[in-house]
Amino acid sequence: MKLALTTILFALTVTPALAGGTHGGGHGEMMEVGMPGKKSGKMTKVTVSLIETDDGEMLFEPREFAFKAGETVQFTITNDGEAEHEFVMDTLDNNAKHKELMAKFPEMEHDDPNAIRLQPGEKGTIVWTFANTGSFEFACLIPGHYEAGMHGALTVN
Repeated sequence: MKLALTTILFALTVTPALAGGTHGGGHGEMMEVGMPGKKSGKMTKVTVSLIETDDGEMLFEPREFAFKAGETVQFTITNDGEAEHEFVMDTLDNNAKHKELMAKFPEMEHDDPNAIRLQPGEKGTIVWTFANTGSFEFACLIPGHYEAGMHGALTVN
């Protein structure tokens, strides 16, 4: 009984904060990986495909990215797979923490500017400005997807 009450209290206090988009950066706020960007003619445009292979791997195409500090990028992301997937950009540590929470609350909904969740066949866009240099990561943090290969390196020089 005590464990059930503790679990419920934890879910009630943590889940609303996550649903509100506070995974380490709100809308428009600077995060370690950067901040939401504004569309312009000077931005870099990349396409990302979320796929599943016949042997059970879940992958991003391309598998890694490198950008310059200050660069604004428009990511056009398409879920070409058969399962729901997400694309989350953050530090390795923040993605690991987010992944742990997703394992506890797999149906958790959130609206973070550095992430997008897509159903099969859906397409979406993230416009992002990489303000800080460093090694970051993009990943799908839906339980089991990261382990199936759905993550990649994101380097900002």
